[in-house]
Amino acid sequence: MSGIDSLLGALTLEDKASLTSGSDAWHLQGIEGRGVAGYMITDGPHGLRKTTSETGDIDLDHTVPATCFPPAAGLSSSWNPELIREVGEAMAEECIQEKVAVILGPGVNIKRNPLGGRCFEFWSEDPYLAGHEAIGVVQGVQSKGVGTSLKHFAVNNQETDRLRISANLSPRALREIYLPAFEYIVKTAQPWTIMCSYNQINAVHSAQNRWLLTDVLRGEWGFRGIVMSDWGADHDRVASVNAGLNLEMPPSFTDDLVVEAVRDGRIEPAQLDRMARGMLDLVEKTTPAMNVDGYRFDVDRHDDVARRAACESMVLLKNDDGILPLSADSARGTGRAGEKAAGGAEPGIAVIGEFARTPRYQGGGSSHITPTRMTSFLDALSARSVPFDFAPGFTLDDDPQNPALTAQAVECASKAASVILFMGLPEQAESEGFDRTDMDLPLKQRDLLDALAQANENIVVVLSNGSVVSMHDWRERPKAILESWLLGQAGGSALADVIFGSCSPSGKLAQSIPARIEDDPSMMNWPGEERHVDYGEGVFVGYRYYDTYGVDVDYPFGFGLSYASFAIGDVRVRRTGGNRVAVSATVTNTSSVRGAETVQIYVAPHPSAVARPRHELKAFRKVWLDAGASDTVDFELDERSFAYWSELYDGWRVEPGGYAIEVATSSRDVDKTLTVRLPGDGRCMPLDEWSTVAEWRDDPVGARIVRRVEEKSSRGELPSLPSGDTAAEVFLGSLPVNTLSVLLGRDGAEVTRYMLDEYARAAGGDGAHDTKENQ
Repeated sequence: MSGIDSLLGALTLEDKASLTSGSDAWHLQGIEGRGVAGYMITDGPHGLRKTTSETGDIDLDHTVPATCFPPAAGLSSSWNPELIREVGEAMAEECIQEKVAVILGPGVNIKRNPLGGRCFEFWSEDPYLAGHEAIGVVQGVQSKGVGTSLKHFAVNNQETDRLRISANLSPRALREIYLPAFEYIVKTAQPWTIMCSYNQINAVHSAQNRWLLTDVLRGEWGFRGIVMSDWGADHDRVASVNAGLNLEMPPSFTDDLVVEAVRDGRIEPAQLDRMARGMLDLVEKTTPAMNVDGYRFDVDRHDDVARRAACESMVLLKNDDGILPLSADSARGTGRAGEKAAGGAEPGIAVIGEFARTPRYQGGGSSHITPTRMTSFLDALSARSVPFDFAPGFTLDDDPQNPALTAQAVECASKAASVILFMGLPEQAESEGFDRTDMDLPLKQRDLLDALAQANENIVVVLSNGSVVSMHDWRERPKAILESWLLGQAGGSALADVIFGSCSPSGKLAQSIPARIEDDPSMMNWPGEERHVDYGEGVFVGYRYYDTYGVDVDYPFGFGLSYASFAIGDVRVRRTGGNRVAVSATVTNTSSVRGAETVQIYVAPHPSAVARPRHELKAFRKVWLDAGASDTVDFELDERSFAYWSELYDGWRVEPGGYAIEVATSSRDVDKTLTVRLPGDGRCMPLDEWSTVAEWRDDPVGARIVRRVEEKSSRGELPSLPSGDTAAEVFLGSLPVNTLSVLLGRDGAEVTRYMLDEYARAAGGDGAHDTKENQ
């Protein structure tokens, strides 16, 4: 018997019940007499947010200093799981110093709609990318003996009415879009905890959803950790324990309800034991790290990790005339009017926009961190001894524009060789707790850009925002657009690194940028009504919709420019057995500067029995190359890469036939397409009286039976079926075989009986059959 088994056996019913809720808002429930520690758990997900309050209350305003890494809005654009793991390792070290056993993150909910208030905290519109990036956080943190909490399980894609809304969606959309990121991370990295979401899924609260927490998570995926509630998401202690919720947070002080339910039989004792045992296991796993005393993390090294992460988080969307990178020498040149900057230098650049001085570096809400240090872009310029002229241009509040600020900014721009204009969303425009109502930047910023464009044509726009913003009406005005998202505490230095060429931009969009919010397919049902929201777009989320239906976007998923240039060649695709495929390609840096290219592999199914997206991301790899260097990248596509979730089969289905393998640098920039033929999974649904004649003809066993019917009909042994290119023949294909009398009269029942009897004999009378040998 293990130590945990012995301990569990010694606990009272009341002890076990107490383990299923916290002791306060941020601590597990300890059992002092049994040596069970009540460790602290606290918010992430892009750095440690530990409250300084000693009362155990929820306090979002007073937290210990911690490194603020780029939130997922930026880090997701790195397409670099190895770098993301470094960030996770650094966060774990800070948890060890602060005695935090579990950091709450990462959040892998899908960016269903750009207006989602928490998009800054989530990774992508694509589940493959979200899972294969966020896993770096889980692996990095847990490699140091600290737990993570993968969240919010599941279908938490908006802030509007999030505490009670029912997300109503199809099984296929759930399995293909909203669960795969969780599934991949659970199967590959085994996060020590998972946090269930506030919302309902098809009218069942996540915390009370046994199908979700037990059947799928533990039964299908093999999850071995604990499930906790989001803060206040547990509305029925008894139902939640039975569903598979180990931990209610924060405590509702209702452990007596659990005890009572065990005593009267509403909770099986074995079920409570399972939930309590999970909590004991979590404490045991985190104890070594929590027993490290006197540890201090390296503040400088973590800031450097944050800076490198910020550099790779930026996406260069536009760079006309190669205006970027700017050179430090040009910054020291003479401006148009020869105006002297402070210190007597002749400025070559004007920096305009309050965000350059007061950076927006993280999102609002439960993830808000007190950084160990903070570097603005102006700070970074001063550290580099780069002369500049600065004008704030606008205020970060919602007040109307001050004409004096516009005039000052225009004068500043007119005297410079180039202008770096910082634009973005102020903090009050997007945060946890509410969704945005439009994609627009504040009007006063857009008007300022118009005014500056009249004074200087060499404008570089730097954006600060947690989710995509509309650029359609103004993107032609600047020569360059650098989407910097939210860059964390080292963002100012990282921006200087990229703008002056110390580092080439390498980010790729993890989220499409539509031309209009009305083009987003979820808008028809956003954000819902009367306590529910219908996911009517199904699996057609983000680029899966835009690319399938040819909808113009401003910038496509996966897009991003570099100072370097690349060529992709020697693309090879081969089937390695069954429904598995190997892909390889050679990437060459054809420029004179070091840079990175991200090779993206999309799978495009040929005509299918179901509506499928035109293509889907199934692999990627980021490659850093010196000037002139080449590297070969290899990918393995497993059977799941070609599958869709069949609601008819209630499982994953790979159809036989051709699949296009696209080697690309964005969802719309495909370098090479090769086709591979796959045998499929060989599965066929059982035929019955409700199967149509067309379905019988498409089934290998059914087709043989239909041919026998036709042969017997030709000999007069069975009534004749319509044949030839006739309306009756077309109509026949759509008929379930139990309605053949519509065309054949009273003799139709005889044909139906014959087909069903023959099928029962051929299939052994047991339903579904494997037909690989017949294909």
